[in-house]
Amino acid sequence: MEKIIVATPLTKECAAKLKAGDSVLISGVIYTARDAAHKRMIDEGKIPFDIKNAVVYYTGPTPAKPGHVIGSCGPTTSGRMDKYTPSLIKQGMTGMIGKGERNDEVVNAMKQYTSVYFGAIGGAGALISKCVKSCKIIAYDDLGAEAVRKLTVKDFPAVVLIDSKGNKITGGDYQ
Repeated sequence: MEKIIVATPLTKECAAKLKAGDSVLISGVIYTARDAAHKRMIDEGKIPFDIKNAVVYYTGPTPAKPGHVIGSCGPTTSGRMDKYTPSLIKQGMTGMIGKGERNDEVVNAMKQYTSVYFGAIGGAGALISKCVKSCKIIAYDDLGAEAVRKLTVKDFPAVVLIDSKGNKITGGDYQ
């Protein structure tokens, strides 16, 4: 299967062209945030990066070993962010990377505001970390692994699990 090259920032035009099942290689800047960071962003009403056309990766990386940019950084279950995600999509977020299903409110926001949900392979965190070329904590350092990080990635492998029209890979294909 041919991989589609996706560059960030992820424009709505690019997001709209992606289809459920597409294999992609993402390059550019993505941000990490898990549930504690999402809660803080929504509660404080302040996002510590430009959310417009941003891609957020749901991960809590392990500490980097000497000579490495980042530790293992596999995806976490996306459903834990579902109550915060529609607000971020409405504010301009065009992509999310994680694993597992999303609720109807997230999918409806994706369709309304042209956003896509990418799946990364669970259990492949050490391999995924090789795609990370730089990593910097930009907010919520007190959250440890859940701090918000700015990552520069090259050829980060993912699959479109839900496209901007609401089409999904079905069944256990992305659990």
